[in-house]
Amino acid sequence: MKKTTIIVHQNYIERVIKNLHENGMMEIVDISKEDQELLKTTEIASTHPDAESCATYVLRLSRIIGILKKIKPKKSGLKSIFNPELPELKIVEDRNIDEMYSYAEGILSEIERKILERDEKLNTLNEKIELINHDIKQLNYIKEFEFDISDIGLSDYLFIKTGITNDIDKLTKEIKTIEKSLIFSKQFGSRKKAEWSVLIAAHISEKDNVEKICRENISEFNFNVTSGSPKELLTLLQKDKKEIENTKKKIISELRAFAKEQLEDLFALREEIQLEKIKREVQRNFAKTSSSYIIKGWVLEKNIDRLKESVENASKGYASCSFETPSTNPDNPPVYLRTPEWAKAFRTFLDLFATPRYNEIDPMIFMGIFFVLFFGIMLGDAGYGLILLILSIFGYVKFSKFSETIKNWSFMGIWLAIVTIVVGVLTNSFFGDLIQRFIFHNPDQQLYNLTLFGIDLPVNSLRNPLTILVIALLFGLIHLNVGIILAIYQTYKNKRFKELVTKHLSWVPLQIGGGMLIGSFLMHLWDLGNLEFYLSGILVIIGLILRLIDAGPLGLFDITGYIGDWLSYARLLALGLATTGMALAFNIVAEIIPDMIPLVGIIFTPIILVFAHTVNLGLQTLGAGVHSLRLQYVEFFNRFYEGGGKKFEPFSIKRKYTKTEEVK
Repeated sequence: MKKTTIIVHQNYIERVIKNLHENGMMEIVDISKEDQELLKTTEIASTHPDAESCATYVLRLSRIIGILKKIKPKKSGLKSIFNPELPELKIVEDRNIDEMYSYAEGILSEIERKILERDEKLNTLNEKIELINHDIKQLNYIKEFEFDISDIGLSDYLFIKTGITNDIDKLTKEIKTIEKSLIFSKQFGSRKKAEWSVLIAAHISEKDNVEKICRENISEFNFNVTSGSPKELLTLLQKDKKEIENTKKKIISELRAFAKEQLEDLFALREEIQLEKIKREVQRNFAKTSSSYIIKGWVLEKNIDRLKESVENASKGYASCSFETPSTNPDNPPVYLRTPEWAKAFRTFLDLFATPRYNEIDPMIFMGIFFVLFFGIMLGDAGYGLILLILSIFGYVKFSKFSETIKNWSFMGIWLAIVTIVVGVLTNSFFGDLIQRFIFHNPDQQLYNLTLFGIDLPVNSLRNPLTILVIALLFGLIHLNVGIILAIYQTYKNKRFKELVTKHLSWVPLQIGGGMLIGSFLMHLWDLGNLEFYLSGILVIIGLILRLIDAGPLGLFDITGYIGDWLSYARLLALGLATTGMALAFNIVAEIIPDMIPLVGIIFTPIILVFAHTVNLGLQTLGAGVHSLRLQYVEFFNRFYEGGGKKFEPFSIKRKYTKTEEVK
């Protein structure tokens, strides 16, 4: 990565910006934030005047697009999942901003007013339908009452109220205490859901008493219509609603015609103007003198010559480029991350933790390999792996052209599934003991028998958990030591030799010497001769001295922390046993159901198996993913990785709805 400064004559600034945007080689930084010293002799450049006009057109187009996109028919259900729509790429020519304005104005003058008017009318009709539905809902409660809606409220002699209550007995009792009053009611629903529509009429002199009772006991109706009997109004409102719905259909049909004819063009036009807007807004990151602009940023070292040549061509020689090697501090250069196609999904996992700093090791490849391995061990069932493999292959084949994210995650899923299948085959697990229990009718039978390098396969994880634990701890030791090796390489690369020896290399003699002693005296795996005993003791002492030099007495606590990190890999066994154990339990339940429930139980058996194993697959897949990540983030990264960098993001064109016309 090189720190770049471009000085260009003001007459050629737009040509240079266009060139930088199209080439996408340089990340432009904001000089006002990155180089305050430069601003003592220069000033901040202002945004190009056309940026505001671009923003206005983008806003107008976005408003029209929002209306048409909302109204356009969409695929639903399985169609939307298995056959989603891709945006149609429109070929666009290279044209100047005035031509874009002219084209945009031509389209907008033709359709903007028509679409906005129809959208406004549609909103008005929707509001009317809401009011009608509100009235219809309330009128249905009182349609059996013979009276005119206009009578509700206060008249010369009567005071009338309508509404709904949940306690008709209480309301009736209180109304009867009032002289010159009547109450009519009709029940809707039953039991706990019972409610009553009521019509209360009283002499005007009892107005205050009636209002008090109504406030406490009923939810009053509020109508938008002013006169007519409930039955007449219901008929009239249904007719009005039907007419409004027909008008709505006509407007929607017209808007959909606009969407079919214009939407793709509008998307493309908006994208073109957005790109022009970006080019004009980027100037606010520059510094300016009386006759020139100063642009600062970052460029990959391999692109230096190309950038210099393209800038000189664009400015016709009225520009100069300078490059300098950055320092990690205070420059804090961005990081260019190379990601292989197969590992793109793992980049997301690393981004969730932290981006590598400049000149720091990118651990993504190592993380990806161990994540796949640990996931497969923890899920560890060939049947579940087969389901994941089928789903992943289907996602990759069917959806990769629609979504880069689905493509990358499906590809990762294929590898996760393959390792899971391999581990399941090695540990005699296919949906637990489904085959042995329901096909062989012998849960103790092995799926196969094979001796490889003196090891009898398969290894039953439920009956030989110690074997799996040893394998898990060996993988943990490998994982931790890969982290230590990366830390040694990192500190050597950065020439921090004291840290290399005391902080990282100290773990090598500690592990070798400590392992020899523990294996001999605690685990009785081997016998040490005098020479081996003294050698292992010397290695431990050297390691301890180096730890003390690095962190003082607290360095000794790092040893227990390291052991704790190592033992944390026992979760590989724990989650593997959980998967197999739960699958086994579900199989046993499904097996005994027919005996517990004759005849009907036979029907329930496959239902229970499918449901239970689906739930187990979901839970264990989530657990395996989370715990595999945890081993990367905590145990592995703790050995060498800090993060805290920022990605290299060049000033470049990003298109979704358009593509440039190919020059033949």
